[in-house]
Amino acid sequence: MKFEESCGAVVFSRADDELRFVLIRSLEGVYGFPKGHREPGESREQTALREIREEVGLRVSLLPGFSAQEEFPLPDRTDAHKRIVYFLAEYEKQPIVPQQEELSGYEICSFDEAMRLLQHESRRRILADAHAFLIK
Repeated sequence: MKFEESCGAVVFSRADDELRFVLIRSLEGVYGFPKGHREPGESREQTALREIREEVGLRVSLLPGFSAQEEFPLPDRTDAHKRIVYFLAEYEKQPIVPQQEELSGYEICSFDEAMRLLQHESRRRILADAHAFLIK
């Protein structure tokens, strides 16, 4: 099976001892995490850092020891699936600047709020895994 690969991250910050997660909203209104296509010669981590910077304008630090994936068939192709590799990325005291050509908005929310906003079960699972990793 052939895979088209994208990379991104569950992006978060800590404020007053609370974790706050950044969710992006696509032009179609679907919530998720910053991510994008891997360019030739880029590592997965480099792709995630570049895409986060492009989509929400943040300079982040990737936390070692966490990664998660989601895979699904591409609706317009029978010969390939999409694989998205997510890391965990922390930022501090920066404004979020959403990429208007690709996003209709963003939310900064608690874990519970983010779980309510995410429409896809696979993304709720990834957020739950990231949250469990952070609070252990």
